[in-house]
Amino acid sequence: MSKKVYVGMSGGVDSSVSAALLKKAGYDVMGVFIKVWQPDWIKCTWKEDRLDAMRVCAKLEIPFITLDLEKEYKKEVVDYMISEYKAGRTPNPDVMCNRYVKFGGFYDWAMKNGADYVATGHYARIENGKLLAGEDKNKDQSYFLWTLMKEQLSKTLFPVGDIEKLEVRRLAKKFNLPNALKKDSQGLCFIGKIDVKEFLGHYIDQKKGNVLDISGKIIGEHDGAFFFTIGERHGFTITEKSPHDKPHYVISKDIDKNIITVANKNHSGDLPNGLKKVSLRDVNWNQGMAPTGENLMARSRYREELQKIKIVDNNIVEFEKPQYTLSSGQSLVVYEGDICYGGGIIC
Repeated sequence: MSKKVYVGMSGGVDSSVSAALLKKAGYDVMGVFIKVWQPDWIKCTWKEDRLDAMRVCAKLEIPFITLDLEKEYKKEVVDYMISEYKAGRTPNPDVMCNRYVKFGGFYDWAMKNGADYVATGHYARIENGKLLAGEDKNKDQSYFLWTLMKEQLSKTLFPVGDIEKLEVRRLAKKFNLPNALKKDSQGLCFIGKIDVKEFLGHYIDQKKGNVLDISGKIIGEHDGAFFFTIGERHGFTITEKSPHDKPHYVISKDIDKNIITVANKNHSGDLPNGLKKVSLRDVNWNQGMAPTGENLMARSRYREELQKIKIVDNNIVEFEKPQYTLSSGQSLVVYEGDICYGGGIIC
């Protein structure tokens, strides 16, 4: 009897090709469109996406179902993101979407309804119970999957994780999928192409504040300290300028006083806010314990260059070199080679 796989289908190419590959491999496949919350001031796209997913399932001759996870998405992703920014932290909504929606509500529902596996179109791999970076390093999404636990990894499939994006596009055409030419989605997970600050502006009032240099002198203004993250170099205005000004980077912020402090890099390319050690909360090591290898690396932002680390304690990470963009609320994800061992949220 074929193993039953429920595929989370967004209407996009990656999840559609995933479903096609699984059916070709002999699995009993069902397509599941996850309906999430969208604000009424954004152009509604979920109906179009759902229709695309339905058309793909019809083409593949597999069952299709819609799973309503609006409440989970609104609470665990949107409300969480807004509250974190209000508190002065920098959250990652895509991580929470995976944790509470795709591998929360969807995964739990699938397991209760007879699935042997769930599958998504993520660019990541699972081998011998371990989470690995996707083969296409320009598309690798393992950073957003650090909350997956060992049991979930054993029941999850990433069919396009070992395929280059260009090949996925070619396969979509080969399978004659109706959405083969559909563009990749951008922006917030599920919500779509919208700037995060624009989104937050509907829920957090803009409030003019001062930009300070490291001596405490007012050198500019901004529209709200909430909106900035450490290391950012755009979005504020410098009024005290000179002909030879270098770029300014946010090195700290005070939410109560609504001020941000900025600085220039020195001749070595360093900023004055370097940190070598951070504590993590909500830690998840997907092999059941903190990794202990000699070649551990970590990143605190998607696509950021990996940095050499060691884990001092279960939730304390020490970097080999000072870091200048670490922000409370960000996900710090740990790797050894291609293996992603999990991570935590920076305190």
